[in-house]
Amino acid sequence: MLKQKMALSAVMLGLSMALSACQPKEAPDTTTQAPVGTEQKLTAEDAKTFIENAQKEMEKLQMPAAQAAWVYATYINQDSAAVSAYLSEKLSVRTAELAEEAAKFRDVEVDAATRRKLDLLVNSFVLAPPADPDKSERLSKLSAELDGMYGKGEYCRENGECWDLGQLTSKMANSRDEALLKEIWTGWRQVAVPMKPLYEELVTLANEGARDLGFKDTSELWRGKYDMPADEFPAMLDNTWNQVKPFYEALHCHVRAELGEYYGTDVVPQDKPIPAHLLGNMWAQTWGNIYELVKPERKMQVPDVTAALKDQDYDELKMVRQAESFFTSLGFEPLPETFYERSLFTQPADREVICHASAWDLDDKDDLRIKMCIQKTGEEFNVIHHELGHNFYQRAYKDQPMLFRGSANDGFHEAIGDTIALSITPKYLKQIGLIDEIPDESNDIGMLLQVALDKIAFVPFGLMVDQWRWKVFSGEVTPENYNQAWWELREKYQGVMAPVDRPADAFDPGSKYHVPGNTPYTRYFLAHILQFQFHKALCDIAGDQGPVHRCSIYGSKEAGKALNEMLEMGMSQPWQDALEKLTGTREMDATAILAYFAPLKQWLDEQNQGRQCGW
Repeated sequence: MLKQKMALSAVMLGLSMALSACQPKEAPDTTTQAPVGTEQKLTAEDAKTFIENAQKEMEKLQMPAAQAAWVYATYINQDSAAVSAYLSEKLSVRTAELAEEAAKFRDVEVDAATRRKLDLLVNSFVLAPPADPDKSERLSKLSAELDGMYGKGEYCRENGECWDLGQLTSKMANSRDEALLKEIWTGWRQVAVPMKPLYEELVTLANEGARDLGFKDTSELWRGKYDMPADEFPAMLDNTWNQVKPFYEALHCHVRAELGEYYGTDVVPQDKPIPAHLLGNMWAQTWGNIYELVKPERKMQVPDVTAALKDQDYDELKMVRQAESFFTSLGFEPLPETFYERSLFTQPADREVICHASAWDLDDKDDLRIKMCIQKTGEEFNVIHHELGHNFYQRAYKDQPMLFRGSANDGFHEAIGDTIALSITPKYLKQIGLIDEIPDESNDIGMLLQVALDKIAFVPFGLMVDQWRWKVFSGEVTPENYNQAWWELREKYQGVMAPVDRPADAFDPGSKYHVPGNTPYTRYFLAHILQFQFHKALCDIAGDQGPVHRCSIYGSKEAGKALNEMLEMGMSQPWQDALEKLTGTREMDATAILAYFAPLKQWLDEQNQGRQCGW
């Protein structure tokens, strides 16, 4: 359900592009001159001139890199990989040089907007390339190679039959054969084993690049992007998680008990973490696919969106058009026709592509696209709404200065799409004609359980992925302990365990796209908290009088106006300002989650009476 957002502003592009053949190094573009820090004292005017020139230069470099990245993602071969990696490296190296120059203005007193641009540039990288050109090129190749290894990954059985990740994911979602699920779970993780030495080398080079920019390591670089001291950020996340934790533990207790009843307590012990292969998802990050095993005993009238899409002859294009109409109903302008001409909606039969859903803005203006191998399911219907949320956000801030073209923080971008998806309620489905009647409130427990199995089950996974990476980048977790630390965190936060003993050379983190793809993951944790805050605020603005979990803002111009006013801010202000603009508070707060799921929490507590909870 979660996707990588491809942000194409240079400060967000990073180094996650493609595998490069050997390419000649070019001399860096010197359009923007470095400040003359050794000859004269730098001034505010120097800083302003530098940052304006830097933005112009990066704008010139980013579009060809974005176009090459798109070609690689939608047509994986040696040539597209080489071109994409080369242009990505060229952009990243020059941006790194500019970031180093920006750091020289740290002690210069400048206006607030210039200071923010300078800080954003200094903190711009996912993987900062080292100053050494050979090491920088190597980092780019490593990043691209890891990305490509994941994209080409498949599991081949002893009989020679091979399944790609899409096929494996489908089988994990639908099979209840415990032995087959264990085989699939174990088989996919073989793809990650060859990644481990490459990832070790990548960590070393990325940390060198971070130190060249003045950070202790890449962990501090990542944690320092959130308008607060880097060392205070994890504590804020933990505080928010602790608000959600009791609800998650109640959900976990119920799910484990029901799985134990289905598979037997010898397979699912009731005093241990849940075996990861039984939760309907390759990474056990969302549990919605096992709803049938854990749903309430009484018959629930839950809309079957997948069946409705089939019955009404929805194809992939019609699904996208319907999602677009949600945004236009709020008052947003329609997407440009080029969106439909240039996007990838289905998996081509004649070539390899990266099917992982993503939203693209190739020119920072109007060349908006999504890349997605759409399946005609209710889940994918939600995903399309989510991806378009990225696109409408991208267009909303297009008139901001180049360094402000991004979401208030990276969690905001993910949260906006998910906020829209929260409005895909029975009320909305009836309004667009996918269902004939709205089930009464006696059916809400079933609906809320479905949502919780995806969104609440995900929250601890969204937190622990970067907990692991921060420890890896800081050196707290060394290569020989990569896998052990991964499973310790998964058991601690999720209460999930590997179904089989993991070998010493395993690299199970690499089986999750965002690790070899070098995509920070905390954004998804933030998004899962923020979306409920946004949803509740928008429902209040729309004047919805019912329970927040039954609200849809579809058709509310008032809600659309308030949403757009926040989106237009881009990165021009701290994320706390953007949050306050829409919700009236500067604090990230999970109480909106508790309000949304209150009826379900009461039901879970009743079900869990007499059960042994915890792990």
